[in-house]
Amino acid sequence: MSTTIRVVLADDERMVRTALRVILDAEPGIEVVGEASTGAEALPVVRESRPDVVLMDVRMPQIDGIRATEQILAAMTAPPKILVVTTFENDSYVYDALRVGAAGFLLKRAAADELVQAVRLVARGESLLFPAKLRELAARHSPAGARTASWAARLTEREAEVLRLMATGLTNAEIAQRMGIGPATVKTHVASVLAKTGVRDRTQAVIAAYESGFVRPR
Repeated sequence: MSTTIRVVLADDERMVRTALRVILDAEPGIEVVGEASTGAEALPVVRESRPDVVLMDVRMPQIDGIRATEQILAAMTAPPKILVVTTFENDSYVYDALRVGAAGFLLKRAAADELVQAVRLVARGESLLFPAKLRELAARHSPAGARTASWAARLTEREAEVLRLMATGLTNAEIAQRMGIGPATVKTHVASVLAKTGVRDRTQAVIAAYESGFVRPR
């Protein structure tokens, strides 16, 4: 990732894109480098501008944000982090977007400082998850009576604990503090969890943990 966080905005509403650009371009170390007004435009714009983060509206004409997210992640060897933006936090699109590889979601009504923090967070490789909302979405969309997946048996005790803490929304630094270990050790455990669960990133690992029954929504 470059020193300056490069951002692409994908939203079919011009006013929304303009508002997001004004907020982000005013922040030091963040630059909006491209815009897409439809899901179909997203991949070409991302390929050309090579951003670190994409703010992706989930509801767009031609191709929705979920499909556009899939296309970007499948087509690029080093894809950007994708942060889906939605009007409704209970939108089933949100969970579907997380399942296909989005790093997190943000509400369109979020305050400017929340938007900036979210962009910086996902650019660092962290996931933007809201634990309570993710549990609610997982409870609604995960299969009833799901059985713990076979990969769970391959996790060490420490890896299992790290995954459970990831599912609560803790960052690597917070997990390190909770477990009394170094951040580098946590990063190693997270990498091992991703490898054993066979997923792309920590958001996908959390989704897998819920859908497999390894972590139970309450």
